[in-house]
Formats: sequence, structure tokens, C-alpha cells
Amino acid sequence: MSTTTHGPRLAVLMLAAAGLLAALAARTDVLFADGLRYIAQARHWEMGLWSEGLKSVDHPVYPLAIALAHALHGGETALDWQASAQAASVASGVLLVVPLYLVGLELFGAAVAWLTVVLFYLSPATVHVLADVLSEGTFLVFWLGGLWATLRFLRDGAFGWLLLVVPCSGLAYLTRPEGLLLPAALALTLLLIPLLRGAHLHWPRWWAAVGLMVLGPALLAGPFVLTRGGLATKPAVARLLGVAPRSPADAVERSRPLEPDVPEWKLHARGAKAVGEALAEAVTPPLLPFAAIGMASLFQSRRQRPRVVLFLGIILGAALAALVRLHVTGGYCTARHTFIVATLMTACAARGLEAVLGLSWLPKRWIGAERSRLSAGPLVWVVVLGGLAAWNAPAIATPLNRTMAGYREAARWLAEQTEPVTPIADATGWTQFYAERPGYSFATLHEAAADPSLRWVVAREAHLSGPWWYCAVFRQLIGRREPVAAFPARPQPGQSRVLVFDRTDPEREVVSWMHEAKARK
Repeated sequence: MSTTTHGPRLAVLMLAAAGLLAALAARTDVLFADGLRYIAQARHWEMGLWSEGLKSVDHPVYPLAIALAHALHGGETALDWQASAQAASVASGVLLVVPLYLVGLELFGAAVAWLTVVLFYLSPATVHVLADVLSEGTFLVFWLGGLWATLRFLRDGAFGWLLLVVPCSGLAYLTRPEGLLLPAALALTLLLIPLLRGAHLHWPRWWAAVGLMVLGPALLAGPFVLTRGGLATKPAVARLLGVAPRSPADAVERSRPLEPDVPEWKLHARGAKAVGEALAEAVTPPLLPFAAIGMASLFQSRRQRPRVVLFLGIILGAALAALVRLHVTGGYCTARHTFIVATLMTACAARGLEAVLGLSWLPKRWIGAERSRLSAGPLVWVVVLGGLAAWNAPAIATPLNRTMAGYREAARWLAEQTEPVTPIADATGWTQFYAERPGYSFATLHEAAADPSLRWVVAREAHLSGPWWYCAVFRQLIGRREPVAAFPARPQPGQSRVLVFDRTDPEREVVSWMHEAKARK
């Protein structure tokens, strides 16, 4: 298929992605905690505080993109910075169409490439992450670009493709630590190629490829690694690599507190289950059977060279093992953590759907017999994809982070009630960000009780009755006081109620929120 055919397809797909992500971004209520760190780091970059920016636990490419977007957007309010961060994320989400299409094209051909993109953007988990202030979209642009170039190199052995793999994998790593998986998997593939029949490269080319994959990433990422003193400073990465202890049983990042004396096999079983659930959310349940069909097709296809199959096996095996270990050591694994695997599974789902329905581009019939057999035409295609869109539409249309919308309302109320220097205690940091006030968030919450000037405490109901250490801190801070405000005033199903406490209020013998919490238990 000619480039003139791919171009219009990509243009249509990018326009559709831009419209969808812009609409979702416009309905975002609050940020992930990660987003607050990215914006803080971007502010350091913009002010020229390079050493402060490099001290962040997050890698620099996405915060740099936020700083660039802010330079174009302007404004100094919290909402201005949020808009800049979302613009950077949405721009990456639109650009992501190109490498995603190319990967589908390389793995399964033109009939699957466009379908891969459509299925990817019909996933609620995918589009919600791309429209929020998170780095996964920027990471996937470089990761999938490097993956496509790697597949082209492994297919035909042309050395020039590695000149694209190195910068893409380097930029992926400088966006998120898991970017290292791409050059590491390719290096391991090259080392194993001599052991596979029919997978050999010419020895001069093999040596050159090994040398480039060792030296290239080292030269590109080496200065950053030396500056940071390691491959990554995120606690999750240290736990995953075994250089730091596992998170405490009641750590806030755990999806649930860890019971004492849980056997190792059970931890890994839970991890595998959590990874499976996260992948099902990222790919969407209706596509899982088709993904299995496509995966079988991928590894059995004569179209794929043995070295391509080996490389993809290493990528999938290493990524899945890392995800299980992430849950074992940290107690969590969400859909956005699975995107390396989920993007490949989505391409496989597109292949499985194409194989089952026999879809082809511009078929001659809507539906009917052609040469004594039934052929699926545009009508079948519209029905199937329309059904999938209808299945996912309610989740896609749900405003982002709707469950935590009360923090924005609480911040607006506090901005009206307090002076700009008034400290606020809020473990999430969202109230301080949106109200543009100083204070104590999760990392410094222990210090809040010793501050005599601290008057305002913001917590949702789960913070007041939970078993974690920070819940005890909140209970100590508010004592037996009633909230002075609650947001939303009438929570919708699934929404958390955010309470605002004034520590200058007198304590009481009977406190209604305590009775309500006990009743719900």
C-alpha cells in the first residue's frame, strides 16, 4: 500500500484523536498526585533552576514539554499550569497515532494498522490517561517509535534503523524509567540470535549492532544517570530492582493493607491477578478473546522472522514479570502501568478481530456472498466497532477524576476564605495547588501538628476512619471537631465527600462524622 494511502488515514485518525482528547481534557476536575510533581518540576525548568529540576524523582522530558507548553500558553495561575500540562499530554496523545499505526502496520499489515489505532482510542483507560496530566502519552510516542524501528531492523537487518532506535529509546527512558526495557531487550535479542537457526545476522553487522546498542544509550542517558546517581530515584523502581525494601504493609500506595505473614506464593498470585485485571481494563474485556487470537497469530506467523518473535517474547515476558513484581513489592498495579503490554495486546486484538470477521479495506459488498462465500463488508464493520464504542462510551464520557471533584470545590472555597500565606493540611496536595496556598501534603504531614499557625485541614471521609498512619495524623489534627464545609454538598454515587475543618473551632462531645463513619462500617 502506498504512502499516499497511509497519509489520509493518519490525518483522519489524528483529527479524531485530537477531538476526543480535547473534549476529555476540558472536563478534567483534578490532577493525579504525579501531575502535581510534573508541574512543580516544569516550574523549576522554566525558572532556570536546573539543579532543582533534576532532583525530582521524575524523569525530565515530560516536565520539559509542560514548560514548553506553558511558555506558549502563558499565565501563572494553577489553572494555567494545568492547561499547559494537559496541552502537552494531549499533544503527545495525538502524535502517538503515528507510531501506533506503524507498529500495527509492521506486525500485521495495513488492514490491521488503522484498526489498532481505533481500538486503542476506544479504551476508556487509555484516553483518560492521555487527557490527564500524566507522562504515559509522551513516553509511548518515543517507546513505540523505537519499537517500530527495532522491528524494521530485526526484519531486514538494515543497520540504519538502529540510528532511530537509539534516540527513541533514550528519550523514552528520559521520560519514564521503563524506557530502558527497549534497548535492553534488543541487546539481549542480539546476544541470543547466534543460538537461533535461521535468525543470524551477518557478523560485521551483528558486532556493529551490539556495539551501537551498548554505546548509544550509554552516551545519551549516561550524563543523566551520573547526575542522578542511578538509573532512577523513584522508590518503586528501587523496590522492583531489589535495592530497597518492600513498601510497608500500610503504605498509602498499596491498594489495600497487607496482612501479616502472607506467603510469597500468595503475594505473586495476587500480583498476577492484579496485572490481569489491569490489562483487561486497559485493553477492555470485549477485546480480550480477539487479543488471544492475534497473539497466537503473531507468534505462529511465517511472516515474522525468528528474531522478531524472540524480541517480542523478551519484551512481553520482562514487562509482565516486572508488573507482577511491582505489585508484590509495592502493592499496586493499575491500567496505566500496563501500557507497554497493552499496546501490543491491542494490536493483537485488531489482528484477531480482522481474522474473525475477515474485514478488509474498502470491500466491494456491504455483506453477502462473493465467489460462493460470505464476506464481511462495511456494514458488519460499522456494527462491530459501533457496538464496542457503545460498550465503552459511558466510561469514556465520564468526566476525568469525577470521584475527587470535591477537592476543586474545597480549594475554591478556601481561596475565598483565607489569605495567600495561610497553610493548609491536605495529604493529596490538590487543595494547596488549586487554592495556591502553602501547607502540608503527604510527604510532610507528620510536621503539621507542630505548626501553631495551621488552621485548615482538608480530608475526605476515608482519611478519617482508615487504618493507615496518615489517617491517625488527620484524627489528631481535627480532634473532635465538626467540618465547617463539605464538598460536594450532595455527592453523586461514587463521589468522595471532601471535608474542611477549622482547628480554631471548639471540640465537641458528640461528632456526627464519627457516627456516620461507624455506621458505614
